[in-house]
Amino acid sequence: MNRSIIVLGAGMVGVSCALALQKRGGRVTLIDRREPGRETSYGNAGLISRSSILPLNNPGLWKSLPKYLSNRHAAVRYRFGHLLRNPGWALGFLSEARPGRLGPRVAALESLIAPALPLHKRLMTEAGIAWRLRDNGFLELWRSEAGAAAAEARRIWLEDHGVRIEALDRQALSALEPGLNPIFSAALLHRDSASVDWPGAVVEAYAGLFAARGGTILRDEVTALSRQGEGWRAIGKSTQHEADLIVVALGPWSAELLRPLGLKVPLNVERGYHRHYRPAQGRFLNRPIYDVEASYMLAPMERGLRLTSGVELAHRDAPDDHAQIEQVLPRAREAFPLTEPAEDVTWRGARPTLPDSLPMIGQAPRNPGLWLAFGNQHIGFSTGPVTGEMLAAMVCGETPLADPAPFRPERYLK
Repeated sequence: MNRSIIVLGAGMVGVSCALALQKRGGRVTLIDRREPGRETSYGNAGLISRSSILPLNNPGLWKSLPKYLSNRHAAVRYRFGHLLRNPGWALGFLSEARPGRLGPRVAALESLIAPALPLHKRLMTEAGIAWRLRDNGFLELWRSEAGAAAAEARRIWLEDHGVRIEALDRQALSALEPGLNPIFSAALLHRDSASVDWPGAVVEAYAGLFAARGGTILRDEVTALSRQGEGWRAIGKSTQHEADLIVVALGPWSAELLRPLGLKVPLNVERGYHRHYRPAQGRFLNRPIYDVEASYMLAPMERGLRLTSGVELAHRDAPDDHAQIEQVLPRAREAFPLTEPAEDVTWRGARPTLPDSLPMIGQAPRNPGLWLAFGNQHIGFSTGPVTGEMLAAMVCGETPLADPAPFRPERYLK
């Protein structure tokens, strides 16, 4: 394939698309308004999770919905005006939580996630950052005695889907993570998952690998797309860029760029926050933990322990609201002795989500040469390399790693 290609978006998905297209001979230019890995891909728990095959809008959502509607729960907060302005997405998201819609979506997510860790390992080795990977899983934890039954049900469900899970009692958990306070009644060790010590640095290293192999990385904010003969033009604030093909991998910024082309994508965002804290002297975590009933994750990172909050349904650029992360901070300190903040900042980002919780991967209808790769919701860091390989295979007429049908843009774009 000796065609010129522009990839818009230098997060995990965009960089992965650029690498996969470059590997197949494309002359690829990667464009973003910021340095690689500084937007959505920067703020996450660093998981490469084989277990993330159950979409948030699963049938269990209906049981939890009453407590979420109070708008005081740490797992989900919402801004009512934002939902009123996006009724199609909200109704579509809830409609997908029907039992009959679950199986096909789980299978689709599994096809994206199952190859993710081997691809990441290969890329990390090629980029010279294999030392950033912790291949020791992560922990799901429950505090209440009732949580033990929930943990067992989750273990059975995941093992039925081919995920290796180990149930731990209090003593086994203490031996595995001696730094944790003994407040948990049940724990699951996700053995098929891994994590990294700084997600943004991993994306940056992958982009460095792309550049070292001859790829071009440009800083520009692209504000419009137009056809240019048989190819495409990306109109940026700095200059104009032309190529045979364009890949839109701009995550939560994708929909507004496509709207003037008549492509109305029902994309919403799930915002989230993180902070870094120092541990008490002599205390440490070996792997990320997810405190299920308290609705936070705590992950060991290069610059301290990263505390992440739940989902906030709000406009992508709405002012910050730190209520959720303030709510989970004392619960996290019950589990682990966090001391002072490691840095004086609370990060906030937006994860792009379509109503069915599946990404959009494929060529845009009625727009030959315009390819789409976004909507990976909470698992874009895990599934970015698989998304890139799938898209590049389709561009080149190869058989992709996974069946592209569940991710086809035509399910929302006509």
